[in-house]
Amino acid sequence: MKTAILDIKQFEPGETRKEFYANTIENHIITNHRNIHKPHKHNFYLTVLFTQGSGIHEIDFTTYTVKPGSLFFLNPGQTHHWELSEDIRGYIFFHTQAFYDLHYNRIKIHNYPFFYSVQNAPFLYLENDLTDFESLFREILKENQNEAVLKMQKILSLIDQIYINSTRLYIEKNATATAVQHSYALRFQELERLIEKHYKSEKSPSQYAEWLNVSPKHLNRITQSMVGKTTSDVILDRVFLEAKRELIRFKNNFAEVATALGYDDYAYFSRLFKKKCGETPSSFINRYR
Repeated sequence: MKTAILDIKQFEPGETRKEFYANTIENHIITNHRNIHKPHKHNFYLTVLFTQGSGIHEIDFTTYTVKPGSLFFLNPGQTHHWELSEDIRGYIFFHTQAFYDLHYNRIKIHNYPFFYSVQNAPFLYLENDLTDFESLFREILKENQNEAVLKMQKILSLIDQIYINSTRLYIEKNATATAVQHSYALRFQELERLIEKHYKSEKSPSQYAEWLNVSPKHLNRITQSMVGKTTSDVILDRVFLEAKRELIRFKNNFAEVATALGYDDYAYFSRLFKKKCGETPSSFINRYR
């Protein structure tokens, strides 16, 4: 079963604009059910606010509870799906990186903690702030349905208000998010870019330290400060996230997945998978099904 990667144009096939999309969550589910009822990925950034109803939202194989005030942020490439009650209500918008970066030269989308690192939690549970956030989402939807002057500029301004207000709450509620403003932040971003490029062929923390021109000890200090994990754990987190994605794609062909990720010894790969993920590859597949 290959995990589908959805493009933004699949949600507005009749539109010439292919950089931004907004809808209520109930209409989104009705009009796009053929695309979103199975685990899938996107090539864009997604934000969704649930204001009513319940359910679960699984993001990269971690399950989160959906309830009124649940606010989720997804990076491109993350696997997700949800199971929602029939009375679900809320708002959703997504946009490409180009859409955001084109209008903001100095502010980058990765500066926000929920988009900054795959190590950071992709959600907030709003309590006293739900009404304020809901009004911003509602205004985005209203603007998107009209053709007023400076429409996109208004929408971007509203999106930024959501991102900024979310960042303030995120830092308040997640201690590790304050590390985004730490002097180690740039190095950690560089590390994650290197891992994304080389994780299939290179697992050694020392090699990544060499590429970054720092000592392995200092690199370990950076990762511990940023996300509370060793450099090796950060590397293997990415390796076994991909392992889970590929196991779903290839089903029972575990040896092929191991080889694709740089492990010629499948038995070793299976032991390491169990140690890292708490279950064997076959147990994971059976549970996920």
